[in-house]
Amino acid sequence: MKALSTTGGVVMNKLTLTIFGGTGDLTYRKLLPAMYNLYIKNQLPKKFLITPIGRRDYTDTDYQSVIEPWISEFAQVKVKDEQLQAFFEHIHYFRMDFTAQSQYQLLDQYYEAHPSENHVVYYAVAPDFFEGITDGVSTMENMHEPKIVLEKPFGASLELAKFLSKKLETLFGSDHIYRIDHYLGKEMVRNILTIRDANLLFKNVWNKDNIDHVQISALEEVGVETRGNYYDHAGALKDMVQNHLLQIMSIVAVDDPTGNMNEQQLAVLKQLCSVDKLKIQDTLLLGQYDGYRHELHVDPASTTETFAGLKLFIDNERWQGVPFYIRTGKKMARREIEVKITFKRQREDVDPNVLVIKIQPTEGVYLEFNIKTPGEDSITKAQMDFCQNCNLIFKLNTPEAYERMLHACMIGDNSWFTKWEMIEYSWEYIDALKLMYSDANLPVYTYPQGSVEPKELSQLYHKDFEQWN
Repeated sequence: MKALSTTGGVVMNKLTLTIFGGTGDLTYRKLLPAMYNLYIKNQLPKKFLITPIGRRDYTDTDYQSVIEPWISEFAQVKVKDEQLQAFFEHIHYFRMDFTAQSQYQLLDQYYEAHPSENHVVYYAVAPDFFEGITDGVSTMENMHEPKIVLEKPFGASLELAKFLSKKLETLFGSDHIYRIDHYLGKEMVRNILTIRDANLLFKNVWNKDNIDHVQISALEEVGVETRGNYYDHAGALKDMVQNHLLQIMSIVAVDDPTGNMNEQQLAVLKQLCSVDKLKIQDTLLLGQYDGYRHELHVDPASTTETFAGLKLFIDNERWQGVPFYIRTGKKMARREIEVKITFKRQREDVDPNVLVIKIQPTEGVYLEFNIKTPGEDSITKAQMDFCQNCNLIFKLNTPEAYERMLHACMIGDNSWFTKWEMIEYSWEYIDALKLMYSDANLPVYTYPQGSVEPKELSQLYHKDFEQWN
C-alpha cells in the first residue's frame, strides 16, 4: 500500500477510519462516497487509511471493484478514474468475523503495523453487534482513544441502550462517543438557526404572540423495501419521530439559536407537555399503508405503524399554546422533508404569512405574504421561493450530510452529535405516547399507497388548518 509505507519504514497515519459493516449498504451508499467527497475537496490529511471490515473473502482489488460503482453513483463530486484510483490506495479491506473476540487480536496487530494519530471507529451494523464490537475494540492496545460513531437505533430497547451507553462512556469517555443523526448534517436543518437569528424579520416574531402553529413533515414515496426485519420492530415513531423529527422540532424551538445546541435542544424536549396531561386521541394518530403486511420480513398480522401524526405542545414562555404538528409516513404521494411556520393573521380577512424551510429533496426557503391586487382594492398572496440546490454552484459547495458529520467527528467537533440524555428523554416520551395509544385501544388506520395522508389525521389539526399542503 503506497500511502502507508516508505523506504525508511512505517508511516504514522494522521487519520484512520475503521468501518465495522464494511460490506453493508450504509458503507457503500453513504460512508465511502462521503469520504471520497472529502478526499477530492482536500479535507482529509495526506496520510489517511480507511479499513472496511467484513466477513467476505475479498482482496483489496475485489473490494475496489465492488465499491467503484457505488462511489461513482453516490459521490457528490464528479468521479474521475485517476483520482478514484489514488483514493483506493488509502483503502485496505480487512477480513474478520467481528463477533469473535479472538479476532480483535489480529486487528490489533494490523494497527500495530499501521499506526494512527486519530482513530475513528464507525459501527455501521445492527445494534445487536454494538456490545461485542465495543468489548473487542476496548481490548486493542494499538487503537488509542478511538472516537466511536454509532448509527441509530442505538439499542434494541431503552434498557439495552442505557446499558450500552454507560458501557461506551465508561470504556472510551463520553466526549469520544458520537451518536450520529444525519438529519443534523443536512444543510437546511442547520440553516433554520441562521434564518431565524440573522433576519430581524423573523428573529423578533419567533414566539407564541406571532406564530399560530408549526408543521414538520417527513414523507417518503418508498415503502420498507428490504428493511422489514428492522422496521417491523421499530415503526414510524421510533424510526423517524423520536430521533430525526424531535431533533428538528427542538432546533426550531430553541430559546437562543446562538447558544449551546445540546443544552438548548434538551431544554426544549424537557419542556414538552407532560404525557399525563395529554388526551391521546388529540395527540397521536397511527396508520399503516395498504399492502405493508405482504412486504418481505414483515409479520402478516403486523400492527406496526408506517405513518405517525402528532400534535405536541411546549410548556414554556416562548411557545405556550402553539401546536407543533409532526407527520411522517411511507408510501406517500411525494417525497418531502420540510418545516412550515404559519404566522397569526393580521386580520381575519387576509391570509396568514407562511415561511417554509425546505430540507429535502428541494433545499430552500419559501415565503408567502400579502400584497394589494394590481388594479384592485383587494388583497392577494405573493410568494418568494429560493431554491438553494437548483443553483449548481451552491449544490456543489454544499456538503452531503454524512460528509459533514464524518468530518466533524474527525476534527473532534461533537456539537452537532446527539447526547445520550436527549436520546433517552425522546425515547421515554415516545414510548409513553405509544403505550397510551395502545391502552386506549386506538386503531392503526389503513391508508392507500400514494396517499397525501390518512383521512383520519384531520381530527388532530382541524382547528388550525384545513389540510396539510
